[in-house]
Amino acid sequence: MRTHAAIAAVLTAGTLAALTALPAQGAEYSSALKVRGIQYDAPGKDSNKCSSGNTREEYLTVKNYSSTTTVNLRGYVVKDAAGNRFTFPANHYLQPGDYVRLRGGNGTESDAKNVVYRDNCNFMWNNDKDTIYLYKSSGARADVHSYTKSKDDRDGNGYITYH
Repeated sequence: MRTHAAIAAVLTAGTLAALTALPAQGAEYSSALKVRGIQYDAPGKDSNKCSSGNTREEYLTVKNYSSTTTVNLRGYVVKDAAGNRFTFPANHYLQPGDYVRLRGGNGTESDAKNVVYRDNCNFMWNNDKDTIYLYKSSGARADVHSYTKSKDDRDGNGYITYH
């Protein structure tokens, strides 16, 4: 009997050690909002010209996974590994199950079209690898994902799905 208890204790301790050693992208955060997916490589040749470029085709999808809570994006922050950041400046409410696409380039924010523009024509996400950080308005981390083109984008279309 004592042998079984000792084995169970060792297995439990090993499981806890393995769970605490997970990398950041393996951690789950207590947040209704999570990164649903990313179009990190805009289709076509990259051009960050505001009038004719394709930065609008690069986007991050953030989804409200709550079944009951509406979340206001105002003050939420999206960052990449290099420290490029975007703070949602205005009220934008995500109903339960709803999503928003944060696009590069300029445009008009629209709840009806589920879109917010960064009002910046530079690309935010690297085409080879990057890390996506989503922070709550309180500063607490809501979600994080790292990607590499060769490992995570198996069909090569520049889009990766999470959650």
